[in-house]
Amino acid sequence: MISEKKDIRALSKEQLRDFFVAMGDQAFRGNQVYEWLWSKGAHSFEAMTNLSKQTRAQLEEHFVINHIQVDTLQKSIDGTIKNAVRLHDGLIVESVLIPTSKRTTACVSSQVGCSLDCKFCATARLKRMRNLNPDEIYDQVLAIHNESMLYHNRPLTNIVFMGMGEPLMNYKNVLESIEKITSDEGLTMSPKRITLSTSGVPKMIKKLADDEVKFNLAVSLHSAIQETREQIMPFAKNFTLTDLRESLEYWYSKTKRKITYEYVVWKDVNDKKEDVEALVRFCKYVPCKVNLIEYNTIDGGDFQQADSEAIDTYIQHLEKNKIPVTVRRSRGKDIDAACGQLANKH
Repeated sequence: MISEKKDIRALSKEQLRDFFVAMGDQAFRGNQVYEWLWSKGAHSFEAMTNLSKQTRAQLEEHFVINHIQVDTLQKSIDGTIKNAVRLHDGLIVESVLIPTSKRTTACVSSQVGCSLDCKFCATARLKRMRNLNPDEIYDQVLAIHNESMLYHNRPLTNIVFMGMGEPLMNYKNVLESIEKITSDEGLTMSPKRITLSTSGVPKMIKKLADDEVKFNLAVSLHSAIQETREQIMPFAKNFTLTDLRESLEYWYSKTKRKITYEYVVWKDVNDKKEDVEALVRFCKYVPCKVNLIEYNTIDGGDFQQADSEAIDTYIQHLEKNKIPVTVRRSRGKDIDAACGQLANKH
């Protein structure tokens, strides 16, 4: 049952201070509670041990902490961990811990389901039920950090918003979560270690630039030919490549930071010479790099991984044109934790 009490993490530090003053207490109590909620990640008022029992009871009377619960944890043979995260209203999203020799990355979700309709993605088959709140996004990161320490004996180093949902369709909450994650009063993560991945919402990309964000931007591109992109990602009829290009040029003019293009090559979809040439042309508008991503099949999907020769052709043409390119091998496939596979199957 959802409590009617207010979630205390919706309050700013100033509002917490005001609450204690109104209750006849000292304003600094608000600072103490704020620290417990964010940098210490407290899940209950009882855990706030430097507060008196009376103060904790007072908080219990007025507020709740709607923290997440890791409902199911699955481990891959390659060290990847997938969390099924239960939210306070019973809905579930998934997040993933991806360890490599050099880094540990948290892949987090921003929506329950997704607002868009990419045909190759399992999450797109789920209707969007709601946006995640800033604290629910924050909690995913904290949970993965704790798991990284427990299972890999090292802290979290990077965060990617590449889980369930389109982050730019939950703009305000995503940015608030990043603000908390990077804050000295939160997880103190450098924004340079955070990447927001979007399917390409031009208006919101421009807003990111205007808001002078410090994190990195990745675009799920998959084709630089409008007709082909619409077949892969039908919503692209409304967000054309021309508009996307213009928004990315605007982003670069304001931030001077490279774009990463995420690009899956599929058999008989975007594996022809004209597809490669179109991508090379598109890459020349804005300084960028290309991540060629291994495709992960989803049940009954119509897409197939392209032949290795097609991947090699992309690499050769991109390198010939001095466009940085990497091939990203998927991890966690055995537990459906790889790109495009998050679908709450359990």
